[in-house]
Amino acid sequence: MLQRDYVLEIIGQFVEGVSRALRRAAAGEKDGLVATEQEIGELLELDHATALSLAPDSLVTMMVLSGMGDSMAAYVCYALERLARLYEAAGDEDAAGLRRLQARAVAESFGCDPSTPPAELAALDAELFG
Repeated sequence: MLQRDYVLEIIGQFVEGVSRALRRAAAGEKDGLVATEQEIGELLELDHATALSLAPDSLVTMMVLSGMGDSMAAYVCYALERLARLYEAAGDEDAAGLRRLQARAVAESFGCDPSTPPAELAALDAELFG
C-alpha cells in the first residue's frame, strides 16, 4: 500500500513536470528539451545526463534494477518518444534517433506502446502532438 502510494505520488509529480517541460519544448524553447530530460532522470532517480546517454538496453536494465520499471515504463516511453519528435523538429537528428531507440527499447521490454500516451498525458498529447 505504501509503495503504491509512493509510486502514484512520483508519477503525479512527473506528469506535472513533464507537461510543463514538453509545452516549453514544443513552443521552441531549447531549455524545454533539457527540462524534459531532467524530468525523465528524476523519475528514474538518475542524473538525467547519465541516464539519457545510456544505450537503449542499458537504460532498460537501469529501469529493471530500480524495481519500479513496470510502474513507470509507459511514462518514460511516452516522454522519450515525444522528446524524439521535438529533437527532430529542432533539427537534432542524433538526439532524436537516440531518444527514439530508447523509447522503442522501453516499449519492447515493458510491453507499452509509444504511440499511446498514458491517460494522465492524453490531453497534453492531443494539444501538442495531435
